[in-house]
Amino acid sequence: MGSRALQPDLLGLARWLRLALAGEDLVPYGQALLQRAAADPNDSAALLDASIILQCLGQTEAGLRLQGAALEQRRQYRIASSTSPPRLRVLALVAPGAIMANVPIECLLEGSDIELILDYGSPATLDPGEIPEHEVLFVAIGEAQANRPLLADWAVRLRDWPRPVVNDPRRILEVARDRACLRLQGQPGLRAPLTVRLDRAQLRAWAEGEGGLGPDWPLLVRPLDSHAGRGLTKVDAPEALLNLLATQSSQAFFVTPFIEYRSPDGCYRKFRVVLIDGRPFAVHLAISDHWMIHYLNAGMDESAAKRAEEAAFMADFERDFARRHAEALATIQAAFGLDYLGIDCAETSDGRLLIFEVDPAMVVHDMDPIALYPYKPAAMQRIFAAFRAFLIRAAACRAPGLG
Repeated sequence: MGSRALQPDLLGLARWLRLALAGEDLVPYGQALLQRAAADPNDSAALLDASIILQCLGQTEAGLRLQGAALEQRRQYRIASSTSPPRLRVLALVAPGAIMANVPIECLLEGSDIELILDYGSPATLDPGEIPEHEVLFVAIGEAQANRPLLADWAVRLRDWPRPVVNDPRRILEVARDRACLRLQGQPGLRAPLTVRLDRAQLRAWAEGEGGLGPDWPLLVRPLDSHAGRGLTKVDAPEALLNLLATQSSQAFFVTPFIEYRSPDGCYRKFRVVLIDGRPFAVHLAISDHWMIHYLNAGMDESAAKRAEEAAFMADFERDFARRHAEALATIQAAFGLDYLGIDCAETSDGRLLIFEVDPAMVVHDMDPIALYPYKPAAMQRIFAAFRAFLIRAAACRAPGLG
């Protein structure tokens, strides 16, 4: 394997996301990084850090252009550990793209004694002499249409990898919305509405009832690969679906029947849970009076009552939520077999878990203001400690390559 000195040091996503969420002005940092890159054309790490800053500022296209320029120079970047030497070296395979394209592993290992090397390459560009020293490889590439060929290619190359591999890319391919629901259909304690992928012509035919085929209303329609509610629309009738097509430029959509999940108090609740080596951990509880919940639009900052409920959810998670849904969570783990997996879900009136999405690339971090969320650091540190411990076990106990 090659020398780890080949990877320039990167400050990385966790550093810039923390500052952004704290309300700090990132513009001066970005300007300094661009000046650094101008002074040294080989300083691709400065370009990559600047690209993350631009994305945090909402300038995604400009950020991706900088990312492309950085990756033309180098594909591997190191985020240093808190100790020297590090307790463990992890090589993480990541995909080029927006900051939500990959597992936020930098946030999971922020400030830890684990050295992280990010590899943005593909098997086609792999030079065996450039494989950095590492004890375990983590596949951090998120499932998306653009990433599916990359995941498939890595699945072949990783069969005989010289180190243990965590998060099998073959299994990541199965978390696509239209595939995941099929794996969970009819399972006890779960409700996973059937999701289908349709192009514009198929969706129009549905709306127009061609061939006597038509959906049950209402429907949830989202552009392919959209997350965090972007482009997600609830349509109640054929006319509304046709109007949606007239305003959307996307060529393909995921379509799901809408399942009412309002609680008796009139609010909607969305739970985020992660499974680490099959063990569940609470990430957050978002509470809203609207069915389309994203943590940032749920008004958690403004409601002490909502935060108190989330605090109780986290404090009692193992005794309450995880115990009540133990069979359903074990079923999800068995269905996908991923070492690290995120779940967004709700509870139906009959006590089942309503699955919105399963995806390893969900946002998990410990960056909310402590003054408002004093209960979160302990819950997040449990996740981070479990993730670190799992990586150390995998490095020590697993056989090389894919099982």
